[in-house]
Amino acid sequence: MKTLLCLAALFCAALSEPTIYFEERFGDGWEKRWVESTHKGAEQGKFVHSAGKFYGDAELDKGIQTSQDARFYGLSAAFDKFSNEGKTLVIQFTVKHEQNIDCGGGYVKVFPSTLDQGDMHGDSPYNIMFGPDICGPGTKKVHVIFNYKDKNLLVNKDIRCKDDVMTHLYTLIVRPDNTYEVKIDNEKVESGKLEDDWNFLPPKKIKDPEAKKPDDWDEREKIDDPDDTKPEDWDKPEHIPDPDAKKPEDWDDEMDGEWEPPMIDNPDYKGEWKPKQIDNPDYKGKWVHPEIDNPEYTPDENLYKYDDIGAIGFDLWQVKSGTIFDNILITDDEDHAKKVGDELWGVTKEAEKKMKDKQDEEERKKREEEEKKAKEEEGK
Repeated sequence: MKTLLCLAALFCAALSEPTIYFEERFGDGWEKRWVESTHKGAEQGKFVHSAGKFYGDAELDKGIQTSQDARFYGLSAAFDKFSNEGKTLVIQFTVKHEQNIDCGGGYVKVFPSTLDQGDMHGDSPYNIMFGPDICGPGTKKVHVIFNYKDKNLLVNKDIRCKDDVMTHLYTLIVRPDNTYEVKIDNEKVESGKLEDDWNFLPPKKIKDPEAKKPDDWDEREKIDDPDDTKPEDWDKPEHIPDPDAKKPEDWDDEMDGEWEPPMIDNPDYKGEWKPKQIDNPDYKGKWVHPEIDNPEYTPDENLYKYDDIGAIGFDLWQVKSGTIFDNILITDDEDHAKKVGDELWGVTKEAEKKMKDKQDEEERKKREEEEKKAKEEEGK
């Protein structure tokens, strides 16, 4: 009996273990695991291995950093292909725009195993695109794009990304019940149903093409009072001659023409007369176009599902380089992803901020010292 219980416990533990489809922390040998695209030729930028100018841990925080301004970047890694059918899919990674990016992408693309890695480019078919995108003050969003029946569908919500220079953790969770969740720094920022927030399917209801508003349908809530009449003394001119004005003593009619007093606003002017409004006895309210079931709508229980997931990559354009990517994880366990995020990003974020604050203070003191010397030189 004890043996059976032990076996059952081991079986349950095995079932509860997360599946790690892909994980990359950019340690030794990372270059061998990643393939650089040559599609853009001379315009293709280089990734370098770096923790950046400030960090929490010099080794743990090393990732791949864009190194050349105004360049395309294309880098991908393949893994054993899988399907997320009946399973949760979690895509997670960290991004640090330490250059205070002005315009450029910070997202990843998850591809099918058929990706031509050496020729990866903007039109290479992908399954999911996820992550931050910044370009000027108007674009600071988290992209969540799903490919469905060969169409790339953008999320209908505006999900704002982080736009500072620190490292941030981005997580996308897609569940087999066709719901999703987007997290930044292990905190939920958006969630909902796939069908509600993307245009996967036609609308369930459409306006009845056979219905039309009746000709006698009155939508006027108020109407002119037919019994109201304009008062006889209503019409007065808008401007009248100034009764207090006097002809100047030096006015010469022959030289200056016939004198006319200046015009002033008429205090008795009442404007255009309009009859008062009354409730419309024939008012029926706003006509609402009746809806019918859309004959083109067919539910799909597998909106979340991809039969072939086999690669992940960075397909980007950046005006100002310096972004660092790290801590990539693709798994079927959102709790495990949260734990990994806490263990990697979570334990270094405070030290990173402390180092950045120290650098900023040193730069401030240096700048003040230089300004002081400059003023002293001017005084001499």
